[in-house]
Amino acid sequence: MTTTAVHPSPARMTERPVPRWAERVAHLIPLVLLPQCLWRLPFAFGFDMGTGNGSLGSLWISVPYIFGLSLLTEALALLCFGLVRGWGERVPSWIPLVGGRRLPVPVVVVPALLGGLGATMMWGGFLLSILGVPGYEAPPADSPAWELLFDVCVLPATLWGPLVLALTVQYAVRRRRV
Repeated sequence: MTTTAVHPSPARMTERPVPRWAERVAHLIPLVLLPQCLWRLPFAFGFDMGTGNGSLGSLWISVPYIFGLSLLTEALALLCFGLVRGWGERVPSWIPLVGGRRLPVPVVVVPALLGGLGATMMWGGFLLSILGVPGYEAPPADSPAWELLFDVCVLPATLWGPLVLALTVQYAVRRRRV
């Protein structure tokens, strides 16, 4: 019985090894945002998901807006792989003029830090409303079932900011040692 060695692709190779937990967190980030993106999609077609807000307007506006917002959210989540992959340390060689150059740590850390803090602030109010903190009441739903569905779908998104911040700190520490 022969075994073949699996060699990581150049895009996965980093200057220093990435801890297993960081690799798992990078895979987790798009998954914690997926339920919220899926929950949002019926709004594009005028279904209010128990919020009582009604339609967003014309399908010509609501469908591209809602689908675009969901795709943008997942695209931003997938960018977190740059914190655990070689393309987050060195510009891919296929990019004209700058391909193959090493990325300075602040070029990656500053946007990731701002994104992580922004996501934490954006979703923090929702988390506080779920925890029942006074002054952070969630908008009322048509029924407890709709409220539960909303909470189950949107609650995982509150992890987005803290997970990005954890990856950012790990990236900065790993890159500073080189």
